[in-house]
Amino acid sequence: MSAVTDQTGQGPLPRFYPIFDHPDWLQRMLPLGVRFVQLRLKDRPVSELRAMIRAGQDLARAHGATLIINDHWQLAIEEGCDWVHLGQEDLDQADPAAIRAAGLRLGVSTHDRAELARALTLSPDYIALGPVWPTILKQMKWHAQGVEKLTRWKAQIGAVPLVAIGGLTPQRADLALAAGADLVSVVTDITLNPDPEARVREWLGHLA
Repeated sequence: MSAVTDQTGQGPLPRFYPIFDHPDWLQRMLPLGVRFVQLRLKDRPVSELRAMIRAGQDLARAHGATLIINDHWQLAIEEGCDWVHLGQEDLDQADPAAIRAAGLRLGVSTHDRAELARALTLSPDYIALGPVWPTILKQMKWHAQGVEKLTRWKAQIGAVPLVAIGGLTPQRADLALAAGADLVSVVTDITLNPDPEARVREWLGHLA
């Protein structure tokens, strides 16, 4: 696996990278062994966002996990977070220099070559590509990218870790990793599962 290390710098991160929309999910999933996780919070008042980010950070640290904050880079800086993830639209409003000056590590979403070129100018700590398979997470203009594009992306980004996202299942994860992904990011395969805890245990066992 590529040189992504945990927040203590003691070794490679797990390949499993789930995304949740509330710290309550972290309370359920971190005890199962999730160690690299994103908190994706949308459309909430700033005071509520701050409280949720703070709660997520407390949970992550209590379980020795690394928390990535989606989008809210200013709050992530103020709350002493370790990572932030920015989509292309988020980048339009963000201050990458301030993020770096605060010591945060940075992940960036990409979909096409122009976005990849833009992301690489920021020296990101990982680059995400998606949706690799069709996804129901949100409406987007991008069709499924396919595993072949993961291979092309990895050839271009070299040592920068590559995250595959979009329509992932444990079986599809094998294809993504074989194509060049270093991490696989999962959302609805867990959150819409009738037994999310069992599904996370399956993921962790599959990628062990």
